[in-house]
Amino acid sequence: MSFQDLDRLSLKISQLNEQGLLRQRRMTESPCQPQVRVNGQTLLAFNSNDYLGLAAHPLVVAALREGATIHGAGSGASHLISGHSQVHDALEAVLGNMMAAHIPAAQALYFSSGYMANLGVLSALADLSKGDITFFSDALNHASLIDGIRLARAPCHVYAHSDLQHLTELLRDCGTGTKVVVSDGVFSMDGDIALAKELLRICEQQGAWLLIDDAHGFGVLGDTGAGLLQHVGMRSEQIIYMGTLGKAAGVAGAFVAAHALFMDWMVQRARPYIYTTAAPAALAHALLTSLQIMASDEGRQRRAHLTELIRAFSLLPMPQTWQKMHSTTAIQPLVVGSNAAVLKASADLQAHGIWVSAIRAPTVPDNTARLRFTLSAAHTLADLEQLKKALLALHMPC
Repeated sequence: MSFQDLDRLSLKISQLNEQGLLRQRRMTESPCQPQVRVNGQTLLAFNSNDYLGLAAHPLVVAALREGATIHGAGSGASHLISGHSQVHDALEAVLGNMMAAHIPAAQALYFSSGYMANLGVLSALADLSKGDITFFSDALNHASLIDGIRLARAPCHVYAHSDLQHLTELLRDCGTGTKVVVSDGVFSMDGDIALAKELLRICEQQGAWLLIDDAHGFGVLGDTGAGLLQHVGMRSEQIIYMGTLGKAAGVAGAFVAAHALFMDWMVQRARPYIYTTAAPAALAHALLTSLQIMASDEGRQRRAHLTELIRAFSLLPMPQTWQKMHSTTAIQPLVVGSNAAVLKASADLQAHGIWVSAIRAPTVPDNTARLRFTLSAAHTLADLEQLKKALLALHMPC
């Protein structure tokens, strides 16, 4: 007799394959950079979140090597046992200082990933209020925010994407208790930017926290790369900010920054921080170099080049059946439609030397499958010319 759950798994996986929803990994054989080797083929990649091109930067690579020599390969324990090193502390101090202009009495905590950071923030907020808390979540928020709210086991109202009136009505109808408005900074699948200043105004009127997940804005937005808060000029003690360090910063991990009192509470109650081994100190050592580059003239030049690439991408010819989404960020999605159509488009581009991933449900709504192009400061205008030739070679009407 067969094990029934294995039979059920076989059927489910077959169904996903038939629907064009089966996810598969591609094996890279080279560093994270525009020109990559993928399963033995050299491709021009437009699907990395390495927005500033720091993942393979010689100084960052050298700092990681140096960090491993100084601090070893692993941390050995959680931050609250023996895994919190001097370099972890230095990294958190730098990140706290970066956010101090936007959050009074700001402090920061370093997490192993953005997913863990969001789970930690949301569960700590729920523990603070002991059942008397309500979340208000943008309809297009990242999965980590959705899962963090689920983990919090608290009421949640989903407001229509960037619909300030809808959010205001939901907050007014909520009554007393702790209120938390939760939003991506840059929405990862559409590339648009949250109306952050307006969200903060509403939160201050309603006495609510504002949690901004700036995974795709930190390092890219703002004069020194401090992210969305710097980009639009925000400051409030009601802001909780999450930024990732494995995207524009080019290494790994994430951080949460907020008022020192809330960060003290995070150390007491953020389970993904308390109950996991600290990330290797070598990563923190490398990140200190990455953050220096980000805030330097070189970082400004890289952001300026990225802006030039975004402008050039907007002028590329696209098949008439594809829908360009309004985005001024490094995320440039092109909606193709069906799963079959987007898989074919991705495969056709790969045949012409371009690697861009097909994004399908449940990551995006049904029938809005898309090619999600992401640009990096490591790309060149010549790379976009190569992409242009590949698009024209698809023999689709443009």
